[in-house]
Amino acid sequence: MGPTLDIIIVNWNSGDLLRSCLQSITSALHESFTLLRVVVVDNASSDESLRGLDGLELPLTILSNRSNRGFGRACNQGALESRADYLLMLNPDTLLEADSLRIPLEWLERDANQSVAVAGIQLIDSNAGVALSCARFPRFATYFWTATGLDRLLPGLSLGYRMVEWDHSESRDVEHIMGAFYLVREAVFQALGGFDEDFFVYFEDIDLSQRIAARGHRSHFLAQAQAYHKGGGTTAQIPARRLACFLRGKLRYARKHHGRIGFLLVAALMVLVELPLRCLAFLVARRPKEALATLGAGVLLCVVEPSCDD
Repeated sequence: MGPTLDIIIVNWNSGDLLRSCLQSITSALHESFTLLRVVVVDNASSDESLRGLDGLELPLTILSNRSNRGFGRACNQGALESRADYLLMLNPDTLLEADSLRIPLEWLERDANQSVAVAGIQLIDSNAGVALSCARFPRFATYFWTATGLDRLLPGLSLGYRMVEWDHSESRDVEHIMGAFYLVREAVFQALGGFDEDFFVYFEDIDLSQRIAARGHRSHFLAQAQAYHKGGGTTAQIPARRLACFLRGKLRYARKHHGRIGFLLVAALMVLVELPLRCLAFLVARRPKEALATLGAGVLLCVVEPSCDD
């Protein structure tokens, strides 16, 4: 008997992407494992993305929230009654291929890989290229590198979050696998209490990866399996709030993992360096909408506390 799997998808106004994602799951099923549940946790969507899903040939459970509870909290909600060996956190803008599930599950089941708690696979982006989906844990040099834009100017130097200096063409251990396709051992996830619900969206996945690593477990990227990931997600519909939520997540992460002094340093970098440089770069590039969104994010962040849960 092979391993068992639950798939958890957090939905917020995903439109037709959700149905396409669910349909792709059926093409990725294999006799080597058993899919127990596909749990869609809907965060108070206002579109019709949930309509007509009952006809899909999947063990589907839909949990509907009256408000947007955020990504981590919704994932925890979906995982609450899991009895599976593995949990897959899957973005609704993802399309699985035939071996997207079989290959990582078979790899994790090998005796030699029992110390690995998280597995990820190659994500193919909308330009048919390999997305840079792995990252390193943030350190102060990382915050400085990204705040100043040096990660974009000098991508060959490995100081930013994202591992842009590596083409993701081979399998290897990494510090963090981003949450669009995040396959984790259920026992490890539950032992750590799942995602930290103080993070509404952004940085909750890297926080979990860091706590997993602190327990002595590994994360591994598998280049021999692929899935399509559109990227951007539904938060791309609201760019100012999206950036504000990203920055708020970064501040929460800094407060949790770097203490008060680290938090203050990161906050100072963000307000005095990162946001002004973002605005300036967009204005120089004659992209006023992006500059305005950056300014709006700064207002949300500094003045009214970004209402990411609206």
